[in-house]
Amino acid sequence: MTIENNSVVSVNYTLRVKETGEQVEQTSKEHPFVFIFGTGGLLEDFETNLRGKKAGDVFDFFIEHSRGYGVRDEQHVVMIPIEAFLGEDGKFDEENVKVGGTLPMVDNEGNRLYGKVMEITAEHVKMDFNHPLAGTDLHFKGEVLEIRPATEDELAHGHVHGPHGHHH
Repeated sequence: MTIENNSVVSVNYTLRVKETGEQVEQTSKEHPFVFIFGTGGLLEDFETNLRGKKAGDVFDFFIEHSRGYGVRDEQHVVMIPIEAFLGEDGKFDEENVKVGGTLPMVDNEGNRLYGKVMEITAEHVKMDFNHPLAGTDLHFKGEVLEIRPATEDELAHGHVHGPHGHHH
């Protein structure tokens, strides 16, 4: 069987930053990345590079940042008033709000975002809402472990069930 739309695909890969070789993520044969191919949930170029491969095939490809997680946008770096981080007692939440930490936030329209705390002053918390890999060219290298047709339930729910997938 080859990788095509509505296939459940298991891959083992290493993701590195193209420019530096720094490892960003690594799966294993025991804990592979398992997904339904062709449902639009992954980077388009990731799927393009896997389409047509069979179990046992290896892959080694790059995705330019403009086709990956986009260009870093300085407009996504914002100063949030310190008051937004005060607890009910009026004290600053030192336990959760730390430079380098990532916080779940909600924008004015109710969308969930994650921001990295870059700086804390007496008046503001500077946060970066760019994707952590924005502006980064990606290097994927790995192997296709397994391919099977997705079940009706998996397609209806939009995720893989069973081993290495979602369990209800």
